[in-house]
Amino acid sequence: MSVRGLEPNGESTGAPKPDGAPTGTPNPHDASTSTPKPHDASTGTPKPDDGSTGTPKPDGGEPVGATAEPDGGKPLDDTSWAEPGGGRELVGVAGWAEPGGGGEPLDAAYRRCRALHRRHGRTYYLATMLLPAWKRRHVHALYGFSRYADDAVDCGGPVAAREAALRGFVARFEAGLAGERVADPILPAVLHTIRVFDLDVADFRTFLASMAMDLTVTDYPRWSDLCEYMAGSAAAIGSMMLPILGTERVPVAAARDAARGLGVAFQLTNFIRDVREDSDRGRVYLPSEDLARFGVTRPMLAAPTANRAVRALIAFEVARAHELYEAAMPGIELLSRSARPGIRAAAVLYRGILDEVTRADFDVLARRAQVPRRRRAAVAARELARLAW
Repeated sequence: MSVRGLEPNGESTGAPKPDGAPTGTPNPHDASTSTPKPHDASTGTPKPDDGSTGTPKPDGGEPVGATAEPDGGKPLDDTSWAEPGGGRELVGVAGWAEPGGGGEPLDAAYRRCRALHRRHGRTYYLATMLLPAWKRRHVHALYGFSRYADDAVDCGGPVAAREAALRGFVARFEAGLAGERVADPILPAVLHTIRVFDLDVADFRTFLASMAMDLTVTDYPRWSDLCEYMAGSAAAIGSMMLPILGTERVPVAAARDAARGLGVAFQLTNFIRDVREDSDRGRVYLPSEDLARFGVTRPMLAAPTANRAVRALIAFEVARAHELYEAAMPGIELLSRSARPGIRAAAVLYRGILDEVTRADFDVLARRAQVPRRRRAAVAARELARLAW
């Protein structure tokens, strides 16, 4: 899998939620599941002091009120981690210990997350560079968390070994949450980010539970079943990201459904693009009911090129993904001004993958759809210019 819900052009990641999809998981073709409502503030209860939400806690290094860089600048450089107030306070964060010790373990963990993101994230990394510099390392931390867990279940080898790797990662994560020092290369950054933004730990646990499903689950009978999986693997990531991005004029709760819905749209896009790759791993992330509807069998998904039935199936899923984007895109305007360019760029580029699939006449088996580099650069430049207006 690719770090699903995060990366349009990188390797894979996926994850389920065994106890059902939470409110806000979109399902445009199933009346029993609601399409995300970007302007519905019924989810969650905002904090009383949550004016421009996403404001970090004062003891986490980023001063309260620092929701954007002071000058609004967006240099495409990720070497400056200083928050707007200049703080890089490390006091009080559990889980800093690196194996063998280390001088600046928290900074080292953030650097590792950034390196993972840069190496594997590509388009998503580019979109992250449009965020204020002080927010980027926290997004890198979430990517590192997702990537690390995904690699544990997708690294090959016996299921028992992969299960043990994931179980060990989960145990270290829970120990860090409990205040213990943990020997892990990326968790200090993750734990620090959770603490700074008071992120809901339930989202992280939901994501990890869905990762565990990839060890045993190889297909999803109905669209509703796939939505349950994506509630953990993709929608939860949208929820994690939202407090870091921040909102403007509305509480975070008002933008949560849209953020979750956009995460699901990203993931379905990856599923469409990665049909061949996932089939080679013995997995199908398109509903079995859809395969049956178009007369597609699993062996057809392993063929060198897509036949007419597979193309019709992919065309149907592309249309479904576009519906998810249309439902979620208005929520971008609820984000803080400094966060909109990066998320808008990510959404445009992810939808660009669907455009490439369409240009290939929906043949996702012959080659992997990718957004050309020149288009990625053009989208980034346009969003930078828009921010400067």
